[in-house]
Amino acid sequence: MPQSDPMTDSPSRTGFLDRIRANPTGRLALKIGVGILGTLVVVTGIILIPFPGPGWAIVILGLAIWAVEFTWAKRLLHFTRRHVQAWTQWILKQPLHLRALIGLAGFIFISAVVWLSVKLTMGIDLASLIWNFITGK
Repeated sequence: MPQSDPMTDSPSRTGFLDRIRANPTGRLALKIGVGILGTLVVVTGIILIPFPGPGWAIVILGLAIWAVEFTWAKRLLHFTRRHVQAWTQWILKQPLHLRALIGLAGFIFISAVVWLSVKLTMGIDLASLIWNFITGK
């Protein structure tokens, strides 16, 4: 039985999209539509990366949208998936104290991003507000 290539065989390459691609105008419209939609999703994700939440997940979703029509995006998505899985497996093999340290570093980084974002956009110093609340000032 022949092996399928995950880079060229996918459910998105059959059925409805094939009928669109059969027409030169449809093929061009599909490429443009996928390109625009993917760009909007990726840009939204990039804007959201510094904030707590799913910024990176949204960027990867935009990459998956591009992968419907663009081979380079499919390769990049495959590369990203492989490296995220490798990082996850590496983290899970580490001792609990190292995982806790990595989690603490992530928490400190995200807290700094939130503090800086609120300070620069709204002029509110969250650290001093929290300190004043703790000390009762």
